[in-house]
Amino acid sequence: MLNETYVRVLDVNLSTGRVRALRREDLFAYLGGAGLATALLREYARPDLDALAPEQPIVLAIGPLSTIYPAVTKAVAMFRSPLNGELGESHAGGRLALAMRYAGYDALVIHGRAARPTYLYVDSEQVLLKRADAVWGLDAEEAGRVLRDLEPGRGHRSIMRIGPAGERLVRYALVNCETYRHFGRLGLGAVFGSKLLKGIYISGDCDFRIPDVRGYNRVYTEIYERIVKTDAMQKYHDLGTPSNVMPLHELGALPTRNLQAVRFEGAPEICGEAFAEHDLMRKVACAGCPIGCIHIALLRRQFGTEHEYSWTGISYDHELVYSLGSLLGIASREGILRLIDKVAQKGLDAIATGVTLAWATEAAERGLIDPGEMGVRPAFGDAAGYEAAIEAIVAGQSELAQQLALGATVAAQRYGGEDFALALGGNPVAGYHTGYANVLGQLVGARHSHVDNGGYSLDQKPRELSDEEIVDGLIAEEQERNALNSLAICMFARKVYDRTTVLAALGAIGIHWSEDEWVALGQRIYREKAALKESFGFRYRELTAPARFFEAPTPRGRLDPACLERMLALFNERLDAIKAS
Repeated sequence: MLNETYVRVLDVNLSTGRVRALRREDLFAYLGGAGLATALLREYARPDLDALAPEQPIVLAIGPLSTIYPAVTKAVAMFRSPLNGELGESHAGGRLALAMRYAGYDALVIHGRAARPTYLYVDSEQVLLKRADAVWGLDAEEAGRVLRDLEPGRGHRSIMRIGPAGERLVRYALVNCETYRHFGRLGLGAVFGSKLLKGIYISGDCDFRIPDVRGYNRVYTEIYERIVKTDAMQKYHDLGTPSNVMPLHELGALPTRNLQAVRFEGAPEICGEAFAEHDLMRKVACAGCPIGCIHIALLRRQFGTEHEYSWTGISYDHELVYSLGSLLGIASREGILRLIDKVAQKGLDAIATGVTLAWATEAAERGLIDPGEMGVRPAFGDAAGYEAAIEAIVAGQSELAQQLALGATVAAQRYGGEDFALALGGNPVAGYHTGYANVLGQLVGARHSHVDNGGYSLDQKPRELSDEEIVDGLIAEEQERNALNSLAICMFARKVYDRTTVLAALGAIGIHWSEDEWVALGQRIYREKAALKESFGFRYRELTAPARFFEAPTPRGRLDPACLERMLALFNERLDAIKAS
């Protein structure tokens, strides 16, 4: 039944091989997703140890609405980030939430370190640790193909895996999930690699009963019709998030050539409209979602003189087009697709890769580094050069490559150029330069991400907001998103899942919450994430932004460091009050 008053947690110790299936009534009040993962990370994490220590856990969690309502498709990962040393949180779609639901688990906690390359096998009846020698060293696509062949499986299945970047502990390595979806941010792939965990195979065919079928059908139908019969989700299905490229370019808010410019002359060639007209092959959706927001482009490669071609389907979105396009001065759609394919096969976060390469390019121009150490001299606009640089970084074939594998922030601390390393809170930034709310939101957000609180949207309000409106707006939105993420709802559908809808959806499966309880959950998670971050050594009062964010103009002019400092002081006042409440 779905109205149980406990959550089901699978605890796996890779060092000892011990597996425990736990029923945790004490964690039911977190619902699931981000709330449950926060509670479990707080319980298992070791703040006194390095992020890649064997004792550090990986937590994966889904929510009570996962797979049984439209667009509730995400699984949440929590871990200590090897990129910035503090709270790591990443979300992925695909089939993982579906597989976990049918395997019978609300959360997985994985800790310890295997004695040899291993993959974790989980289904409805058993949990096994299996040898991964045959797939260790393979790229992410090939590893997934081999695991699919090794495990024909049954029921609903998901295959997570890392590529060479995770195996070699590149600090911004990701975890691939069903080819086109990823746990992308903050280095989960390096945590997998440190544990000699090549991947996780999850399959299930459990059955579960909905207590109020009539009520459930009514709520489901209302949500489904809002998604498919209104324009609420049309943007995501039509052009997808690359539809942001031209508006941001025209606003003067599209980071270009390491944010040395905010408009990109190549924007018309790499915008959502251009990709759709020339390259779009198909659209796919995560399991249980009717939107179809995953846009797949066709990339052809000639391998023979007589019109011999291979082809690959490449998933693209705004953040990838920004980080491997405008930020690197790449005005070729084919060049961007080749770079997306390269980072996907190596198992790298595209945003962190783009930001690191952009910093390295400018640092080389200024004479701070000698890229010849890597055998390649990257230059803005040179897609082939960047492909070679990615190979060098993952291979770690020089001291410079090894430093770049630690991320732009660490490399800048080593070689200089911290003023133009585009990271906030130690996390490379997303593809917006809209104003104060965007910078502040990424500085103080739990993941230092635009998906924490949408500051870029606040910046685009018709009128300029006061300091108080910005700070209070960021906090309020992040608290609301924390609650939504405890249900593991896709954030594209956040306007469909308003509070009334969420409470009705919960009630229809036997979880009867009031609006006050919902608000309190978001506030509680916000407090607990802040406490976790501080336990890992994060200091809100020591936050600063690199000078480049003040040099590049925004749509409302250049930012004033003193103004941002004032907002940070106000934020800390608010945070102190929240922690005391």
